[in-house]
Amino acid sequence: MAFRVRRVAYFYVTVNDEPGEAYRLLAQLARLGINLLAFTGVPTGPQRTQLSVFPEDNGRFAAAAKQANLAADGPHPALLVQGDDELGALAGVHERLQDAAVNVYASHGVTDGRGAFGYVLYVRPDRFEHAAVALGV
Repeated sequence: MAFRVRRVAYFYVTVNDEPGEAYRLLAQLARLGINLLAFTGVPTGPQRTQLSVFPEDNGRFAAAAKQANLAADGPHPALLVQGDDELGALAGVHERLQDAAVNVYASHGVTDGRGAFGYVLYVRPDRFEHAAVALGV
């Protein structure tokens, strides 16, 4: 199974859980010229949502966020796995992490419908280097 792993950073903002919040953030980032590798949104309670962005250029994102008065928390480390969408591809990734005694505490994945996948892994900061080594980065 062919896949590649990258160390990435993410920043998050917590917003009210209301229509248009993700749009407003994503449109603002587009206006600022920020290209994203990934984006996630998860509820953090009944009325709040955490929107996480994984910028291609962390320095550019940080400067743009400061200029726009965007209160983003980060950077936080994560791993981005991209590869061929084959049966068992994610099992192979998780096998390596299991063998290194690394627990994945959150993840998000998707296929592109054309034979490839993307997968974001979150591990505890104290185990991040172990995870990166286990996955060859």
